[in-house]
Amino acid sequence: MRMYDLILKKRDGGILTKEEIDFIISGYTKDYIPDYQISALLMAIYFRGMTPEETVHLTMAMAYSGDVLDLSRIKGIKVDKHSTGGVADTTTLVLAPMVAACGAPVAKMSGRGLGHTGGTIDKLESIPGMRVELSEEEFIDNVNKYGIAIIGQTKNLTPADKKLYALRDVTATVDSIPLIASSIMSKKIAAGADGIVLDVKVGRGAFMKDLENAKALAKLMVDIGNSVGRKTVAHVTNMDYPLGLAIGNALEVLEAIQVLKGHGSRDLLEVCMLLGSDMLQIAGIAKDDNEARAKLKDALESGKALQKFKEFIRAQGGDDRVVDDPTLLPQAKYVRPWIADRDVYIKDLMALDLGLLAMKLGAGRERKEDKIDLAVGIMLGGKVGEVIKKGEPIATIYANDESKADWAFEEIKKYILLSDEPVERPVLIYE
Repeated sequence: MRMYDLILKKRDGGILTKEEIDFIISGYTKDYIPDYQISALLMAIYFRGMTPEETVHLTMAMAYSGDVLDLSRIKGIKVDKHSTGGVADTTTLVLAPMVAACGAPVAKMSGRGLGHTGGTIDKLESIPGMRVELSEEEFIDNVNKYGIAIIGQTKNLTPADKKLYALRDVTATVDSIPLIASSIMSKKIAAGADGIVLDVKVGRGAFMKDLENAKALAKLMVDIGNSVGRKTVAHVTNMDYPLGLAIGNALEVLEAIQVLKGHGSRDLLEVCMLLGSDMLQIAGIAKDDNEARAKLKDALESGKALQKFKEFIRAQGGDDRVVDDPTLLPQAKYVRPWIADRDVYIKDLMALDLGLLAMKLGAGRERKEDKIDLAVGIMLGGKVGEVIKKGEPIATIYANDESKADWAFEEIKKYILLSDEPVERPVLIYE
């Protein structure tokens, strides 16, 4: 088998077999096939696409290119959740303890933030003492004992995907739906879950910008998961606007705590209820959406979800006192509230620009090797369609550099549009 022939086959619209795809992924992972040939193949795939069968074969070849977690020692049906990324997307920190409090095991691997999108692992590291690197034994033991564990991805999980993604990033082949789907699903399958719930974000602050492509990606990922024996469902949700109110690591932990206490963003809670319902149904904890939502509502209102969050923090070495005393979280030196001089409605919140603004304050990374400042970010006073009363903050800047605080205070006024007239609330969930 020659790589030249396989590039030619795909360039001319041919369909690659499982054996050919296995040969490509194995050879590239082991450095037998050079970058320039894989680059040519990626561009051929970008223009020619892949059949669903090819995409499944690519997904599985990448999933098994490195370590694959065996979660069979964890009692119950393990359901993972994945978001394609956005701004103020704090769902995992709220959703995981809610679902675990209902009796479904949560054994989750999460990533770090890059660019304007935040990462769950960075957010968890805002909690003093929190450990996000556990051995496989400890990870499994924690899920069996406490019903929940969240850790960073292991170094040898889907090494083929890491190499391919780095190459796609510099060859203008990132936004290919088969390549995106196989990248996401290979990681989820390698992480060992029995079921997968996907939240595909679409809009200005998301990777997918248009609804048609977002729906196509969601359908393809569902088909991949179900075809390899993982019960998979997906939703498409709006990321034209930030999901929650907090943008930044410690600030998002604070908002997660507020939501678990019955406060915070209604939109964030609604997406958590949507995804949580699917997770409980796949896990066999609830028979339908009504029963699942009732269980999740009870977990919140009874305080069981909040207690589960505390238990989770303690189990991974963190200081659970942050739940009752948020001043134990990293604190910014400079706080700049933008105060409403009259009653106003929020007309627009530009998700991408607000995410990039938080990144420039230090809350995110422009490059993978960048260090982040866990304390800084933005707290919004409300969502689109909501009213901000005179004297209340429209938004608040948190910074550890005075000049950055002053700059961001002026800059943010470009990205939050206000109206004296009522504004309709946008659609949150497309499907």
